Amino acid sequence: MKFFELEIDFLKVTQAAAIASYSWVGKNDRHAADDAATKAMREKFNQIDFAGKVVIGEGERDEAPMLYIGELLGTGKGEKVDIAVDPLEGTNLAAENKPGAICVLAAAPSGALFHAPDTYMEKIAVGPKIGNVVSLSKSVEENLEMISKKTGKPMGQITVIVLERPRNQDIITRIKAKGANIRLISDGDVFGAVMTAFDHANVDMLLGIGAAPEGVLAATALKCAGGYFEGRLKFRNEDEKQRALKMGIAQKDFDKIYTMDELVKGKDAIFVATGVTDGDLLKGVNLDQKFTESMVFNTKSKIPKIVRG
Repeated sequence: MKFFELEIDFLKVTQAAAIASYSWVGKNDRHAADDAATKAMREKFNQIDFAGKVVIGEGERDEAPMLYIGELLGTGKGEKVDIAVDPLEGTNLAAENKPGAICVLAAAPSGALFHAPDTYMEKIAVGPKIGNVVSLSKSVEENLEMISKKTGKPMGQITVIVLERPRNQDIITRIKAKGANIRLISDGDVFGAVMTAFDHANVDMLLGIGAAPEGVLAATALKCAGGYFEGRLKFRNEDEKQRALKMGIAQKDFDKIYTMDELVKGKDAIFVATGVTDGDLLKGVNLDQKFTESMVFNTKSKIPKIVRG
């Protein structure tokens, strides 16, 4: 089976995970919701004729019983594929029945996806109309000016999406001082990055520090959409640095700015997400109507498809 032919099978994976986790929406049990999504996702993966390997998952083997880093997926027949998953991005959103919970995966040929350690990552993401004029090597103010110049928007019409955390307070303060608009999100910075690729979302840039594994998912989405993404690891302690070394990240690269093409190597990639609760880009599961809504990207077409079913 050719790589891009796997897209429809991967769509079934996120759909199954969304339906399974929806049973726990609003029940204030984030772990049960995540567990349901993880089990359903793994079961569907293992029905696919491919040789998958989890490179971004639920944690290391001693921490996660399934979809752990290094776990082999599929029947073992066919394409060798790197898999990055967040079975339920926005576990708190699902548990509290808030907007924006999704089930998401990214895929690329074996060896293509960056093995991100479980630490923080400083991120910048923009859509196709802005592209690589922005960079983490530039200041917050310089990036805003570059966006204004590229889009023709005055500063007061530029919107930056930021994960609402104390660690991002300096960025928030500087964006406000520059006169741009801020949209704070409580969870889910993968889709925060994806929103920059859609004009109707009215978001020009994602900026700030979130989780590194989700950075690889976001980078895959932006690569498929023709946008741009950079990430820089932000370690919290020495233990995280040691784990990064074991994953093959050289010490000299601890402060490296990784471009999108370094996080997702090569030309082939697939990104799939299915809504669990209603959000800006996707509707949530409707069990009465047996309805799900999903977004499918790939680098071959660079055209997002919304799939209802």
